[in-house]
Amino acid sequence: MKIVDIKPYVVWAGMRNICLVKIETDCGVHGWGESGLSSRELAVVGAINHFKSFLVGKSALNISALWQEMYRSQYFEGGRVLSAAISAIDIALYDCLGKALNVPVWQLLGGAQRQRIPLFATSILPYNDALTQDVLRLKDEGWDCIRLTTGEHGTPQHETVFNTRKSISTVAGYINEIRQTIGTQTSLGVDYHHRLSVVETISFLNRVNEGALDFLEEPIRAQSPQAYKSIQLNCKTPFAIGEEFTSKWDFKPFLDAGVIGFARIDICNAGGFTEGMKIAAFCETQYIDMMPHNPLSPLCTAASIHYCAAFNNLSWLEVLDYGDSKADYSRIFDKLPSIHNQHFDLIQTPGLGIDVNEEYLKTCEFSPWEPPRLVRGDGSYQNW
Repeated sequence: MKIVDIKPYVVWAGMRNICLVKIETDCGVHGWGESGLSSRELAVVGAINHFKSFLVGKSALNISALWQEMYRSQYFEGGRVLSAAISAIDIALYDCLGKALNVPVWQLLGGAQRQRIPLFATSILPYNDALTQDVLRLKDEGWDCIRLTTGEHGTPQHETVFNTRKSISTVAGYINEIRQTIGTQTSLGVDYHHRLSVVETISFLNRVNEGALDFLEEPIRAQSPQAYKSIQLNCKTPFAIGEEFTSKWDFKPFLDAGVIGFARIDICNAGGFTEGMKIAAFCETQYIDMMPHNPLSPLCTAASIHYCAAFNNLSWLEVLDYGDSKADYSRIFDKLPSIHNQHFDLIQTPGLGIDVNEEYLKTCEFSPWEPPRLVRGDGSYQNW
């Protein structure tokens, strides 16, 4: 089974662009993958086209060897653009192989460790009484893990001032109140999306009652394990980090420092199934559960379901309401993953179990999109 073509597609899908990759083989089997580098998709397409120049004509069966060639062939190894391209191709190759062998991808990864995939829900509402009621609603619906955000999300159209000190005071106060309201049996976390400094994170966690938060996600930029360690020395709340890591080499120094509580891997950025299984194994050696990032299209969700089925150390998979993108996704994909009792069922169909309407994709266009721009009160740039 040889690769005969690799086709990247970047199309607008309601909320943002999605970057899909189709691999065609000489036996008529095709596979789809997705890149997770949102708002830089055209750079990923350039990398995919570079890889295509030497992948066409090679066996689609030697997935791990192709991964190594893509990662190491340019000498300058790694990086988010190259890893996102490798991830999409790797996922598509597994889709091809599963279809060729008539088995779901999780079977290729060693078989199913579980029959259903536990999920966590997210409320993105601002911090007011409506948020408290929304969390209660989610709890009453049966969600056993609920994540909050900063409640302030900005817009791509103009700069938005984000007052860090006001935010940490408000968020901490509501977290204490929400914990009292929902009791102790529901896991509760908050995603700060890299907006804090080390001292701001310590200040925030010192305002949160002990035991109120089960995890704090991405409070600071994730380039320095030592910075996380300095927070850990002053606070007890576990960190959920790793969604922007692109390889086992990115994860390792943070694992060695002992600062990862939950591993927020994104297999559409971190090397696909080939690298993702190794990262899960790395985490298992330190008794760390995976908590995969899943912010993209239904294809990413399907791939994440297979991934989560195949290793033992899983806490929850992220799930999102596709919202305004549902109409676009229903035209692009032959099915959308559906939630049953706050979990995904194991996919039983060959490959990823989801296919793409390529003819419709050909009618779609790319639309330039940038994430919101947040600034501090003095006008300096702040992380979104």
